[in-house]
Amino acid sequence: MGVPLPKVWETLLPNHSNEVREQTDAYFLERLIENIRNGKGALYPNVKEVFSYLKENNCSIYIASNGLTEYLKAIVSYYDLDNWVTETFSIQQIESLNKSDLVQSIIKKFGITNGAVVGDRLSDINAAKENGLVSIGCNFDFAQEGELSQADMVINHLVELQTILPRLRGSLLNKRGSYIEEGFPFFV
Repeated sequence: MGVPLPKVWETLLPNHSNEVREQTDAYFLERLIENIRNGKGALYPNVKEVFSYLKENNCSIYIASNGLTEYLKAIVSYYDLDNWVTETFSIQQIESLNKSDLVQSIIKKFGITNGAVVGDRLSDINAAKENGLVSIGCNFDFAQEGELSQADMVINHLVELQTILPRLRGSLLNKRGSYIEEGFPFFV
């Protein structure tokens, strides 16, 4: 949904106590994970194909999500995403619940100097911009035109990353003024 679940519950349950919001959150998470484990859900089209392509081209993939840790573990496990993803990070790992801070922590942990954030919401675009990375807006799911207009580039299908990567490596400078090197990381 593009925002951490505590913000969702504040919006949907504005007149309820934090205790009720937390109970609702726990129930929602439990049902969500149960549905994932029962195969009720799907990855975006071509995710595994694109992840394979990026991995074969020496790119690192990090999941940096507003989703909760247990939810992300269920998805990564069910779809075997560990085959391609270097590490998965949840907004729960950051006290501020700010995606820019989450991406910054990943950058520090891995010594990343350039890369791209791929996402459908303003929090993804801001995470890229505030950390000197390329922002690739995805025109699907919860995307909003006004938010996507702030991205460095916009894709309509994930498979388009396969045509963007050579362009990024060949001609674009990263936000810090140096050319993008091998090992270019993607934050999704």
